[in-house]
Amino acid sequence: MLNASMTDTDGLPVPRRYWAILAIGLGITLAVIDSAIANVALPTIARDLHTNPALSIWVVNGYQLAITISLLPLSSLGDIAGYRRVYLSGLALFTLASLACAFSHSLPELAAARVIQGFGAAGIMSVNTALLRFIYPQKLLGRGIGVNALVVAVSSAIGPTIASAILSVANWPWLFAVNVPIGLAGFGVGYFFLPHTRRAPHPFDVWGAALSAMTFGLLIGSVDGLGHGENFPLFILEIVATVGLGYLLVHRELGKPAPMLPVDLLKIPIFALSVSTSICSFAAQMLALVSLPFLFQIDLHYSAVETGFLITPWPIAIGIAAPIAGRLADRYSAGLLGGAGLFCFAMGLLSLAFLPDHPNHIDIVWRMALSGIGFGLFQSPNNKAMLSSAPKERSGGASGMLGTARLLGQTSGAALVALLFSRFPHQGPAVALFLATGFALVATGVSLARLYESPAAASARASNPEADAGMHASVFKAQSALETPKID
Repeated sequence: MLNASMTDTDGLPVPRRYWAILAIGLGITLAVIDSAIANVALPTIARDLHTNPALSIWVVNGYQLAITISLLPLSSLGDIAGYRRVYLSGLALFTLASLACAFSHSLPELAAARVIQGFGAAGIMSVNTALLRFIYPQKLLGRGIGVNALVVAVSSAIGPTIASAILSVANWPWLFAVNVPIGLAGFGVGYFFLPHTRRAPHPFDVWGAALSAMTFGLLIGSVDGLGHGENFPLFILEIVATVGLGYLLVHRELGKPAPMLPVDLLKIPIFALSVSTSICSFAAQMLALVSLPFLFQIDLHYSAVETGFLITPWPIAIGIAAPIAGRLADRYSAGLLGGAGLFCFAMGLLSLAFLPDHPNHIDIVWRMALSGIGFGLFQSPNNKAMLSSAPKERSGGASGMLGTARLLGQTSGAALVALLFSRFPHQGPAVALFLATGFALVATGVSLARLYESPAAASARASNPEADAGMHASVFKAQSALETPKID
């Protein structure tokens, strides 16, 4: 058990820092890859388990829904129980659930195991960026977030490839079985090298967690249902119920020193603008990435293999740009870097919308790379701004909101693609790319709005990166002074 002085140091020393980053990288790789890896195997799983292909979608939906409803509650639990403990518990649960998936003999068994796996993935995703704040020194935080973004980008890119490679030599249970040794390795490294952090004294808000889960679960479920042809009056009823639950949630959380839904952090202008930028940008990205395969295969008559290669420059460009942007984020404004990156992203999307009727591979590749470079330049600085604008004691809430913003954007983008395809059966991909350009330009404007802070706030930020969150930190410290702090 560590003493308080050890947890208050500015980051971990080398080489412990590198081992801690390895533990974070292994866990986030598993969580990100498993978000997409099952998609490739759904037809095979449906056939082998003798089930309706339409029902097999719950192998994917169960995983995503579990992440959605538990991300904010688990990030709040990280503030209370310690980020290290939540991360390792999530990784252990994910690994055990992967083993259960591999030994499933029916669709209900597999879907249930995937739900449990989703809760484990939420434990990993909810606090991984919060841990970065204690692994890296403040002056290198942008670099650490850039490395994290690189891991996410590479994992997203290789997920379908890994799934295809495994299915070419083995049956579908091995898609989940391969997680077990990697998960065990990540847990072992994390147990010895992840930092212990100060634990908040307030109790876990069970009712707040339930309201949060219902609000976000119903919101994302209703948006996704509309995109897949759900009855419109039912969608309106679900949205009304979501607004009602959201009102109850916000009303309950207002005034709490560390609310489940981080309304205290949303009062910080930089944090709120960064959240809005993230939602818009991920909606734009998903609009493009879901519609492009249809454009390439149906309109341009490329094969599935060619489509995979043509999409690959996007995540590769993110992987190249994100670490560079992370280093720049330690020196330059997130508003400026994010605005420049998102404008580049918007121009890449617009150029894809104006593809010639008979493009060659180079015509497509440079447009995909331009989009990826722009997104990569935005992501690391935006994540750093969101994380560092919150008090250090609220890193869990900031980390959870970061993941929630990404999920809201991705779900909205995917649902909009389905909706556009039903309304514009012949021009769906092109309309989706134009709409994605619009979202990216809105995100550009919101990002640049972060440049217009008062001179006093800018001066305070320069002398203390967390000064703009000082009011919220002081509230937390006042409460903490009444109780003995705990160390995880």
